[in-house]
Amino acid sequence: MNDTQKKDALKLDNQLCFPLYVCSKEVVRRYKPYLDELDLTYTQYITMMAMWEHKSLNVSALGDYLYLDSGTLTPLLKKLEQKGYVVRKRSEEDERSLIVTITPAGEELKKKAADIPQRIGKCFEISPEDSGELYRILHKLMATWK
Repeated sequence: MNDTQKKDALKLDNQLCFPLYVCSKEVVRRYKPYLDELDLTYTQYITMMAMWEHKSLNVSALGDYLYLDSGTLTPLLKKLEQKGYVVRKRSEEDERSLIVTITPAGEELKKKAADIPQRIGKCFEISPEDSGELYRILHKLMATWK
């Protein structure tokens, strides 16, 4: 690598991580007013989406699914349990395994959140083709971390 390449390697405009960071931050910011209506953080929201889909998961599988470590997931699940949206219980088959199950109140919350994806979609000016391509590329990248 020559001196010019070394210098250019540290330019912010040449970094893939920077637009990913900005977009991630902005997407979460756009969700905030809608999630505030439900008294959820973005991380609680994606956790509830996983619970709406799966109904019951062990904490380890939920963490893998959401790319969250137990240090993040444990307090988050405690908060969702306090709100009455999930319950956590030890597995009868394996006491080391903690199972998270959605409650009726958690299912009811789904009805209140149902229009959020459509509302968020209006916040972004991107064609369906570009959206599909971005989704494909990001999931390909995510698969490298599994």
